[in-house]
Amino acid sequence: MKLLTAFLFLVILVMAAKSMFLSFRAQNPADYADAGPTFSLKTHLNGEILSEGLIYGPTGKMTNSFVAKMVGEWDGDTGTLSEEFTYSNGKQQSRKWFLKLGDGNTFTATADDIVGEARGVVSGSTIKMEYQIVLPEDAGGHTLTATDWLYLTESGVIMNKSEMRKFGIKVAELVATMRPDPDAQR
Repeated sequence: MKLLTAFLFLVILVMAAKSMFLSFRAQNPADYADAGPTFSLKTHLNGEILSEGLIYGPTGKMTNSFVAKMVGEWDGDTGTLSEEFTYSNGKQQSRKWFLKLGDGNTFTATADDIVGEARGVVSGSTIKMEYQIVLPEDAGGHTLTATDWLYLTESGVIMNKSEMRKFGIKVAELVATMRPDPDAQR
């Protein structure tokens, strides 16, 4: 019995170490400090943006897809990012982020479905943002801890990967692209 307990403890320890050091969560903004092109909130989250993405559930199976029309607007160091989502299941959702640039490469953001403030940092070609999000009632109404990473590519497309966790366990994942809306009046 002691051998089995020790083995189970070792397995749990290895799984925790993998999660902390060899996974999405192990990334650090400093890892990308010298990566280009340089991400600018005011430049790359400005104007009309088209986003397309997939949402995965806790088993890793895709549960939904979406198209979102976004509009970013800036006035000095404050901005808004309005989002209009249309999901493959026919549901629609609106969100408006209120962004405020901080010292160095930091920023904060708020939205109606966010608990308190999201905190973000821009580093090289990336943005990392962490926050708590409250799901709509028809999706369970749960409060999840979210970590978003946005990666700016050489072509100007932004790749977004997000993980949502409950009690430290990954329950959802989002992968999306964001790019200037080709149908927008320029």
